[in-house]
Amino acid sequence: MPAAVAAAARPPMKPLDEALADLLALATPLAGTDTVDTFDADGRVLAVAAVSPLQVPPHDNSAMDGYAVRRADVAAPGAQLPVSQRIAAGSAGLPLAAGTAARIFTGAPVPPGADAIVMQEDCQALEGDRVQVHAVPAAHQWIRRAGEDIALGAEVLAAGTRLTPAALGLAASIGLARLTVARRPRVALFSTGDELVMPGEVDPARMPPGAIYNSNRFFLRGLLRRLGCAVTDLGIVPDRREATLEALRGASLEHDLILTSGGVSVGEEDHVKPAVEALGRLDLWQIAMKPGKPFAHGRIGAAHFMGLPGNPVSSFMTFALLVRPFLLRLQGMQAVAPQSVAATADFDWPRADRRREFLRVRRNAAGGLDLFPHQGSGVLTSVAWGDGVVDTPAGQTIARGDTVRFIPWAELQS
Repeated sequence: MPAAVAAAARPPMKPLDEALADLLALATPLAGTDTVDTFDADGRVLAVAAVSPLQVPPHDNSAMDGYAVRRADVAAPGAQLPVSQRIAAGSAGLPLAAGTAARIFTGAPVPPGADAIVMQEDCQALEGDRVQVHAVPAAHQWIRRAGEDIALGAEVLAAGTRLTPAALGLAASIGLARLTVARRPRVALFSTGDELVMPGEVDPARMPPGAIYNSNRFFLRGLLRRLGCAVTDLGIVPDRREATLEALRGASLEHDLILTSGGVSVGEEDHVKPAVEALGRLDLWQIAMKPGKPFAHGRIGAAHFMGLPGNPVSSFMTFALLVRPFLLRLQGMQAVAPQSVAATADFDWPRADRRREFLRVRRNAAGGLDLFPHQGSGVLTSVAWGDGVVDTPAGQTIARGDTVRFIPWAELQS
């Protein structure tokens, strides 16, 4: 076929945002939930909103170590008051008698009748259980009011929230020992390629010609687990049609997603594409992104199928920008797109590309971004070296000092 005819027949590349929107439209949240101990819920997605059965704080309490007083008794600096009681956190005081003060500690309930706390730095303890107050307090000074943090019946964590350590602490603060979360997506993972070798199976000095270690399997498995997935690692499937069919057929019966890297092109040894088409359906997309142009999505029975490119950086980036949001949406999250921040480029990038390009960078001591010198799709060193990517629109160059869109790895790997 003449080159001009082949180019005309080739479908246009799909913009990344359009590809993601198409994927998310297919990501129906998974049926079923798990109820887990709050201690064990980090990273899970809340399926049922957390509603507070109490107010926080449950009562007015002191924000400082000091003395609880009636403001009417401290009309001027230097007032001296007898100390009538001592109130520690976890205990309750008696009503504060007029003309007296209560020694109080942070978190302790404010006694009825007191309307201010004077911090101990503004007071002087005197002999005979008396205190001299050197500052006139403002109304309700250093008093945390009951319910000022959380009101009774308030929704403190919405359904679809991905739980963080802070969120777990918040759930615990309202007495929730267990949480109802979305069930884990069940993901079958395998690689294809007779050239792949697992670390530990063959010594580096004895690697046969053409063989490479399977790095994709390691970072994909780690990324899946960080997203709360239950991963079935099917290893390396031989480059044979029957072996590929068997692996796909079995994986489709018990998994929500089958994820592969490599083997979705049209070469004679690439069996994934015809095997998926024989068992279900497959769409091959050319995504307008660099690295990571080839991507496949399909269905085998009830299971989704996604095929990533074999080059490690391409595989990593297509996972981060397409698979990760899809898996989070399966768990009920709505805001799944990574967030960028403005940063200064401390490098030049004069080679504009027709695709949207993701350049591996890391922050320097001055707060700007340094560029990894080798941006090839097989240079996994760039991902381990960097701490994020610059999201560069198609056709755009970068000059030193330009403001660019920086996406930290934290937005793409967790």
